Amino acid sequence: MPVTRGDGIHFRDFCQLEKSTKSFTSEGMKNILVVGSLFVASLASAAPKPTAEEAKAFVARVNADLKKLYVAQSTAEWIKATYITDDTERAAASANEEMMAYVTPAIKQAIRFVGLKLDPETERMLYLIRMAAAPLPGPSDAKKRAELATLADKLEGIYGKGKYCKNGKCRDLQELENVLRKSRNYDELLDAWSGWHSIARPMRPMYERLVELGNQGAHDVGFANLGELWRAGYDMSPAEFEADTDRLWLEVKPLYDDLHCYVRKKLAEKYGKDKVPEHGAIPAHLLGNMWAQEWANIYPLVEPYPGESSLDVDAGLKKQNYDPIKMVKTAEGFFTSLGLDPLPKTFWERSQFTRPRDREVVCHASAWDVQFDNDLRIKMCIELNGEDLTTLHHELGHDYYFHAYYKLPVLFQQGANDGFHEAIGDALTLSITPNYLKQLGLIDAIPKNDHGLINVQMKRALEGVALLPWTKLVDQWRWDVFSGKTPPGKYNEAWWALRKKYQGVAPATARGEDNFDPGAKYHIPANVPYTRYFLARILQYQFHRALCKAAGQKEPLHECSIYGNKQAGEKFQAMLKLGASRPWPEALYALTGQRTLDATAIVDYYKPLAAWLKKQNQGAQCGW
Repeated sequence: MPVTRGDGIHFRDFCQLEKSTKSFTSEGMKNILVVGSLFVASLASAAPKPTAEEAKAFVARVNADLKKLYVAQSTAEWIKATYITDDTERAAASANEEMMAYVTPAIKQAIRFVGLKLDPETERMLYLIRMAAAPLPGPSDAKKRAELATLADKLEGIYGKGKYCKNGKCRDLQELENVLRKSRNYDELLDAWSGWHSIARPMRPMYERLVELGNQGAHDVGFANLGELWRAGYDMSPAEFEADTDRLWLEVKPLYDDLHCYVRKKLAEKYGKDKVPEHGAIPAHLLGNMWAQEWANIYPLVEPYPGESSLDVDAGLKKQNYDPIKMVKTAEGFFTSLGLDPLPKTFWERSQFTRPRDREVVCHASAWDVQFDNDLRIKMCIELNGEDLTTLHHELGHDYYFHAYYKLPVLFQQGANDGFHEAIGDALTLSITPNYLKQLGLIDAIPKNDHGLINVQMKRALEGVALLPWTKLVDQWRWDVFSGKTPPGKYNEAWWALRKKYQGVAPATARGEDNFDPGAKYHIPANVPYTRYFLARILQYQFHRALCKAAGQKEPLHECSIYGNKQAGEKFQAMLKLGASRPWPEALYALTGQRTLDATAIVDYYKPLAAWLKKQNQGAQCGW
């Protein structure tokens, strides 16, 4: 199964939650046990009381069955993603339907063993089985299950084949993203942004039906709706989990608000106050990214000290005659410098590095272990720019996580929680410091003064900080949709209300309910949970702080790079190899010595920039 970049991804679609029942004391676990008791009661009159030996045999059988199903599903999904046709979509839908058909009864059987005295490994596996319906549980009814699988694959196919055609010329997402990345013409930007968002309109009725069927599947395994299922595996009730993400967001929101205030002022200087309101939300198409999720592409417009130091990695890649393979080799070299293994030969033979000319593919970056046996791959359409070089470090983080735990039982072949998988590669990208880039010959000089430092931090924050509210709102929208709080007739209205609330971003043109703007982001039609990226962004800096400490680094956090440090690599590997065999706080403790998520690391990292932004925004009316 793939993991994808969030932005740029990575996940296990059907096995992603990670707490043994022994460690659950929350209301969420009580609710699961209540559901379990109902199933057990319904079976009590017809079946003898299960035994610990039966439980152990059951998880062994499920591990074996799931390995076959995962490989079949992942193979079909790989083929579909790298060769989009009606036939490959149908084959993937069939594999997904088989998975759904197996998982729901397995969950119901696993609940029979709740309350038995079991060895820790069996108990852990039973918990993971009970949580295995996420993210898209199939209804018990076979016809509805088949319909759901078909809908899911059609939605992803629409996204992958999406093109905006105008005046006889059609452009795909990559071409339209390049306009957002490079153009500074307001009308060109608006045309490219509006054009891509138009491809999602046909998804709307299909997505509405997917929600209906997915909710039914969630109900069949004991949850009120899909959102509750998604939030159920973090050692707290769904409500407690949502409250905890709110806590973390409020800790970092002041930094985001100051960044937004400064960027809005600079964009108003470029495009005019008639286009960028002085006290309002920023038009979504002006931030250098199709979804305004990361703003690094507008760095030249907001650079604090122009000309103070060159951070133009794109130019360095061209100057050093990089090609896609050399970019991947460079990212691999970071991991091997920590003492980790080289990628297997099959990685280079089986990955998709560039867009093929002869067929439709999904270019959205993702990492895979197709056979759950060290069959590592990435799928990208690599372009020669610094953004893709960073993405490659991220994607290989997933692959090295797969490599670390591939010998474990398949139920344990997943991240400690879904945020861990995204955070692994992201943590290492924080070591892509000017010093590291200079070693690669991608920049000419290392910034030496305070001006250079603020430039470096600004460029990093336009990605690392700007992304945070986006990662919070995507699933907030879905949770409201799944619960019925947002009805189908208000899909778009609710989407833009959340984007304004969290991001301070607005569409440049009226967006009525004839549009389906959420569908213009891959993770919505592909039904990939997104809160993992929010958790990953917090964990990324928490991991980085711990790795720097392991490496014996004494300098400020923003100056640390663990490149080439074997001690940090050993600490890193110790966490990776656990997979999901331990509850996530134990995996977190193995690396950081902490058992809770902590946003202080990201705040500490950006202290120099935060102080600078405060000065720049003096007298300004921030907020929106």
